[in-house]
Amino acid sequence: MRLKPSFSRYFLTGAVLTCVLAPLPAFAGPVTAVVENVPDDSGTIRVAICTEDEFLKPSCRYHAEIKAVAQKVSVSFADVPPGVYAVQAFQDRNGNAKLDRSFIGIPKEPIGFSRNPKVSYGPPGFDDCAVKLTPAGGVLTLSLITR
Repeated sequence: MRLKPSFSRYFLTGAVLTCVLAPLPAFAGPVTAVVENVPDDSGTIRVAICTEDEFLKPSCRYHAEIKAVAQKVSVSFADVPPGVYAVQAFQDRNGNAKLDRSFIGIPKEPIGFSRNPKVSYGPPGFDDCAVKLTPAGGVLTLSLITR
């Protein structure tokens, strides 16, 4: 005589498989962004740590704003998971929470990106700015470009 497997047996098997096959958690670490070459104390410095999908968009998951201080400011982000990111920053001199541009799209406010890529005709690509963050986090330094 053969017995039918009970619900609890299926449940237990499913629970064990879920635990075994579930991905290990990615530990998150603190990240500090140091923004150098801040030309003056006007407005704020807005900093964002972005994935490739978020890069150059206003919707980066990790973002902060700090009062502008001439020469250098630092912003700390807690619990940024390991991965490949790009940091973008600008000095919001007039407090409108967006990067002001000329009629042809050239930024009117100082901007900067991780790895300090050359910016000539248009913004840099994600690969030009990409940095790999480990579970330990780290310190990323960038310089604002003033024109």
